[in-house]
Amino acid sequence: MMDASARVSLAELTRFCQEILSGTGADPATADAATRAMMHGTRYGVDSHGIRLLPHYVQALEGGRINRTPALRTQGAFGAVMTLDADHAHGALAAYTAMEHAVRLAGQFGLGAVAIRNTSHFGPAGAYSLEAARQGFIGLTFCNSDSFVRLHDGAERFHGTNPIAVGVPTPGNDPWLLDMATSAVPFNRVLLYRSLGRPLPDAVASDKDGVDTTDANLTEMLAPVGAAFGFKGAALAGVAEIFSAVLTGMRLSFDIAPMGGPDFSTPRELGAFVMAIKPDAFVDRLTFDEGMRHYLERLRGSRPRDGGAVMAPGDREWAVAREREQEGVLLDPATATAFEALSERLGIAAPTAMHRVTQA
Repeated sequence: MMDASARVSLAELTRFCQEILSGTGADPATADAATRAMMHGTRYGVDSHGIRLLPHYVQALEGGRINRTPALRTQGAFGAVMTLDADHAHGALAAYTAMEHAVRLAGQFGLGAVAIRNTSHFGPAGAYSLEAARQGFIGLTFCNSDSFVRLHDGAERFHGTNPIAVGVPTPGNDPWLLDMATSAVPFNRVLLYRSLGRPLPDAVASDKDGVDTTDANLTEMLAPVGAAFGFKGAALAGVAEIFSAVLTGMRLSFDIAPMGGPDFSTPRELGAFVMAIKPDAFVDRLTFDEGMRHYLERLRGSRPRDGGAVMAPGDREWAVAREREQEGVLLDPATATAFEALSERLGIAAPTAMHRVTQA
């Protein structure tokens, strides 16, 4: 029996996810990419898009929504621009592959842009922008998803959570990394809070009439980021919608089948968009690196307000990763239960606990 009060190492979680996905019949590239994306979320504290997605991906792979053995192909290319047909692959495989192409194109042309067609849920957008930044490029990632976010002053679902992620290389340090949903929170955060029995923050979720609620069980839609200034979040969601759906010819948020089913046999026909930019195509690398160094030095050294802490985008993630690499991860109860069920059904050893967390 899995123990929800015990921590599990990142290595054990990686092993379990890969073996479970392979056990569903997913090919090696799919199992590897999906695991990398989920472990990005879990390693860096983006738990709503981490390993808790594994049961959902298993359901989508077994049901046929996600192609277990896709044949990704270039549909069109012109200079620094490419369109990738993902053949209804797992979204992580499509996005990692697209970013590889974008980085290659950026190395040749200074920038590379890849539109992705016929993809699926890809988890944490920051995983793909970070992949570019780790290689010395600025990475941008956009995706839309099924409607779950009301417009500013709206009372019905319209946009998806529509993430935007930007990764920027910094000399000798972890990259600057923005990874944000254009909703106030991602819906997977609501599911996580339901599992933990915790109230939501104010002004992030609404009931069926668009009225704010902190009860995760009453949440029927999310608010756009920005609270009283939610028109800004709604507009940012539109940016992601245009890049990922209009520019790719894929489904708009309100035309995408719900992530949670009940149909898990029909591909959802999502679109996504990635871009890589080579900094030294615009300014010499030493100047760029010094600009980032000086910017971040001043940012982190700026005076915080009483009781506050000033951080650059990504700083929280790097701190969480250092802790989890040493201490492992505490599974939420719903995830622990789901992992136990997958372990028993597929005959794959459940993750071995590192140590038990003592309760105060």
